[in-house]
Amino acid sequence: RSNSSVEELARAVVEKKGVPDIIGTINRNNRLWEVPVEEFDAVIDTNIKGIANMLRHFIPLMVESKQGIIVNISSGWGRSAAAQVAPYCASKWAVEGLTKSVAKELPSGMAIVALNPGVINTDMLASCFGNSAALYQSPESWAPKAATMILNLTAADNGASLTV
Repeated sequence: RSNSSVEELARAVVEKKGVPDIIGTINRNNRLWEVPVEEFDAVIDTNIKGIANMLRHFIPLMVESKQGIIVNISSGWGRSAAAQVAPYCASKWAVEGLTKSVAKELPSGMAIVALNPGVINTDMLASCFGNSAALYQSPESWAPKAATMILNLTAADNGASLTV
């Protein structure tokens, strides 16, 4: 989420051809007015500013090569809403809007999409769904489907809001 850290990462990726990690965060279940300011800021800083910083430093590198597909991780809650996770929902709505706006700025041959991973049995889901989270697919069963989908994205998908 730190611009200077992302700038450093971009340099390292260019030098070593490494792969950045996927990051994101959610608030503890609470009504908005009970979410501590620091927790709210962490969600917004990571899920919005973090993506903006990644785009700021990686898009110019991709434009130079005149190719690339960017996948921003969104959420079903970036297209709907749920109680007790308002900061997370707001951040993912922002990911959707940011993605659609940047899509209009990219040159031909590039694409950016917002990807809702679907409902996956993660710690985050368990925090919201309790024991019923176990009824949903595991990250291990989800990953091959997501990888196949992502690897088949093309410039024609620019600006799309997709779901695995």
